[in-house]
Amino acid sequence: MDYYSSQISRLIDQLSALPGIGSKTAQRLAFHIVNMPVEQAEALSGAIIDAKKNVRYCKQCFTMTDASLCPICSNPKRDQRTIMVVENTRDLAAYEKTGKYEGVYHVLHGAISPMLGIGPSDIRLKELMQRLQGEVDEVIIATNSSLEGETTAMYISKLIKPTGIRVTRIASGVPVGGDLEYIDEVTLLRALEGRVEL
Repeated sequence: MDYYSSQISRLIDQLSALPGIGSKTAQRLAFHIVNMPVEQAEALSGAIIDAKKNVRYCKQCFTMTDASLCPICSNPKRDQRTIMVVENTRDLAAYEKTGKYEGVYHVLHGAISPMLGIGPSDIRLKELMQRLQGEVDEVIIATNSSLEGETTAMYISKLIKPTGIRVTRIASGVPVGGDLEYIDEVTLLRALEGRVEL
């Protein structure tokens, strides 16, 4: 039995399809949206549509951006010779919040996971290796401390070592099984400063 009109039910269904949004949260959001002034609801829907149409991958680091190069890659003050490899854009944002890392990034968009059928060709490893053809002094591997993250770190290390480029791994200030996006800035900074040679 439907409790709400078809349009409210449809809005709740669409919102509950988003990751991390359960039915109660979707209901709460739907009623909030319905009670918004029309202009505010239009601004929200416009922002969603604009982001969907205009956001793409940075052609250098593969984070999400609305330009061909993201603000980090296009910043002349960033150290282009130091590349931090992260699993996703949220991890990049977590390190940027520390305000201490001055290099650039490479976003893999995943981690190697044989159990899930994700191999090296399913993440942005080929693009990373192409970037290493340029002037690069160090690659910092900042994948999560999960089994998949560790597997990915070891694989990347084995790929890069023969090139002579220094490969380091963030220190264990990051707890095993922890996702970078949920870890505080001090812990992330300690992990970055305590990185070790692989």
